[in-house]
Amino acid sequence: MNLLRTLVTASAGAYTANCALGASVAARWVSTSNVRWIHHGLYITTSAVTAAACVAAVRERSPVAAVLAPAVVPLFLLQRHGARPLRRHTRDALAAAPCYVAGLALAWR
Repeated sequence: MNLLRTLVTASAGAYTANCALGASVAARWVSTSNVRWIHHGLYITTSAVTAAACVAAVRERSPVAAVLAPAVVPLFLLQRHGARPLRRHTRDALAAAPCYVAGLALAWR
């Protein structure tokens, strides 16, 4: 369970960091116009670690798989829909939040 806990925590951390960066850019507190790759890199990291956590959860037959796997849908939609309009991008991004919260709760109980 230790590897699963680590992967779930890492995926939730990457997701949170990416949301914080996105919100900061949207609020114009931060400008990433010269380094957009940071947001994209965090997205790729979030997606990859989330997939790894899902695979680990399935292999361990953990209930974490059932609550974290649906996060893949909003992550896919983010890539498919793009950043505009911002309202849809924000909605897509926040749709994954309950999955990460539930995954953390189950992994750490």
